[in-house]
Amino acid sequence: MVELAKGTRDFSPKEKILRDQVLNTLKEVCENYGFSPIETPIIERYETLAAKFAAGEESDALEEIFVSIDNGKRKLGLRFDMTVPFSRFFAMNKGLKMPFKKYLTGEVFRDGPIKTGRYRQFTQFDPDIVGVKGMIADAEILSVVDSIFSKLNLGFFIELNNRKIIEGALESAKISKSKWESATISIDKLKKIGKKGVLKELEKKEVQGMEPVLDALTKEKTNKETLEKLRGILTSKIGKEGVKEMQELLDYLDIYNVKSAVFEPSLARGLAYYTGPIYEVFLSDSSIKSSAAGGGRYDELIGKYLGSNEIIPATGISFGIEVIIEALKEKGKAEKLSVTKVFVIPIKTQKESLKIVQQLRTAGINADIDLLERGISKNLQYANTYEIPYVLFVGQRELEEGKLKLRDMKSGKEEGFSVKEVIKKLS
Repeated sequence: MVELAKGTRDFSPKEKILRDQVLNTLKEVCENYGFSPIETPIIERYETLAAKFAAGEESDALEEIFVSIDNGKRKLGLRFDMTVPFSRFFAMNKGLKMPFKKYLTGEVFRDGPIKTGRYRQFTQFDPDIVGVKGMIADAEILSVVDSIFSKLNLGFFIELNNRKIIEGALESAKISKSKWESATISIDKLKKIGKKGVLKELEKKEVQGMEPVLDALTKEKTNKETLEKLRGILTSKIGKEGVKEMQELLDYLDIYNVKSAVFEPSLARGLAYYTGPIYEVFLSDSSIKSSAAGGGRYDELIGKYLGSNEIIPATGISFGIEVIIEALKEKGKAEKLSVTKVFVIPIKTQKESLKIVQQLRTAGINADIDLLERGISKNLQYANTYEIPYVLFVGQRELEEGKLKLRDMKSGKEEGFSVKEVIKKLS
């Protein structure tokens, strides 16, 4: 049988061109902000991925790791995100100067449920900053997010919270610390299943007394009002820290002119490694409800991979390329069927035409040529099928006159140009 593994896809040129355009936009913005690229393997030691301080013992990600055994009987897994491999990378490269700003892109894998915009193999793109304790690093990340989605012309908003606020609410309600991780995972579902649904789930987990926590984590009309409410409720040290950091972050976002951020105190994110600000991006003009990006601060994760309790400040975000692509396709953005700009049609002049197409390529113009010695009509049909914007006819008469016939395939207009003039026009 010829079929794909469930949750995976092939990409046609039309789809792949759009994907590359999106990734190039992300790279350009990140590099504009001073982030440099790194790369890590898609295969990691299972112990690296499954460490309790990484995904967390109750995280969906832990259950969704693709596991294999190599010939040496070592347990391996496919990476489920980029943050864990990056933390392992940083722990193995201790001489890096701070702040270390990088972006990492590639395929990640989760053996989980499949829905629109969610697959078992998918692409992530992660910018991260290591070595900056202050909220300015988180604001820098969120400014990158704001710039990228604005450049992609997608309507969006960023939901913000701080794990310390959630922990402060749990502490104020005297919830046992051993239940915090489990309670946090349920809190993260508040928007999806509502207060009753979360309380029912918590009841099954035998976590009692959570109603005041959920009330505390309900947002008010404005970011300012939500912060004021929490200042009155959260009296513990960690809760106060969370409110202070949120205020600092919002102040920095004003300076960065990021208007898309909304304080959502019930946002929790399911992974155990987050220690401070957390964020998710949602599209406001799309039928896709999955988050288009998500991340946060993970100050303890790298130190734990070093086998110590050292605090190494780190924050970053992961872009869900699949969600972004689906949203752009909804808007009809997947238009290009070929990267070719001009298709050269030889008319019994193949050798001369080959020299001309090489001149165009040397000049940086994406050019293709008929390799099958077909007739003009079949070549025009081919160029139309792939929506190539221009064709260049090269016949004996054109060569003798030094004027090649360039046709604009959209308008049908034809003009005579020298090779240099063709290059100038198409550049």
